Amino acid sequence: MADVERPRRGLLVVNRRARSGELDLDEIRAVLRRGGIEPVDPAAPDRDCKDLIREAQKTCDLVILGGGDGTLNAAAQALAEGTLPLGILPLGTANDLARSLGLPSDPVAAAEVITQMPARPVDLGCVNGHYFFNVASVGFSADLAGELTSDLKRRFGTVGYAVAAVRLLRRSRPFTVYIEHDGTVETVRTIQVSVGNGRHYGGGMTVQEDASVDDGLLHFYSLEVAHWWRLLALLPALRRGTQGKAADVRAFETTEVVLRTRKPRPVNTDGELTTYTPAHIRVVPRAVRVHAPPLGAPASGGTA
Repeated sequence: MADVERPRRGLLVVNRRARSGELDLDEIRAVLRRGGIEPVDPAAPDRDCKDLIREAQKTCDLVILGGGDGTLNAAAQALAEGTLPLGILPLGTANDLARSLGLPSDPVAAAEVITQMPARPVDLGCVNGHYFFNVASVGFSADLAGELTSDLKRRFGTVGYAVAAVRLLRRSRPFTVYIEHDGTVETVRTIQVSVGNGRHYGGGMTVQEDASVDDGLLHFYSLEVAHWWRLLALLPALRRGTQGKAADVRAFETTEVVLRTRKPRPVNTDGELTTYTPAHIRVVPRAVRVHAPPLGAPASGGTA
């Protein structure tokens, strides 16, 4: 009698505080089991996800994270340190990484992807030792992260980003940043500096239209606008990722950049304030493997 292949064991960690974190997981568990993955619940689900992932390295075959970009940001360090591939259940507000990867927005359909698609390598960004998937930014979006409460995101979804942005926009003022990259140092006045590893961030913004999470590059832009209302005019380009074509937007590609400011300013990574300037940002190629469709493949069930 032939040996029956054992199911792969998938550590299932769900952030119940995410916008859709209270979703009933029965259908997702059934999809995983039909696809040969046995979901493994952590004994203490409220513990730090980094500790859970580290402890699962020898007992599980993959990690399945349910949550939004903040959940993935919190797990990035442990994922980079370990060897387990990642499956994503998009349960957050913006789900920008899921969109960058072409994952479906429906968590059940995303569970199907985990069972059907092989894990492919993706890059991580790293700022001052903190790993991130999507973008690191200083200025307006970092200030926005401080304004955007969990309650606002839960009540209004991606509209909550706009509500918080309107509150903040009129208070925003340009600041000086010193940009070191590729053997040059530039001094600029800006409202926001963003350094993207992936394509999407901030609940609908795009770092650069042709950026991807596996191109081995960081995509930089600086909004050097004279007045806050200019950001409104730039909004369509920021959503498309074509802002680099504007005269008052500085944009380039690199693999490493250092941002210095006259006084320490918070750095936003994937919606979380994780460090301060001076910010040393670099790309870490092929740092994590993720179950996702091939680059350029259309997502089924809509994008997150």
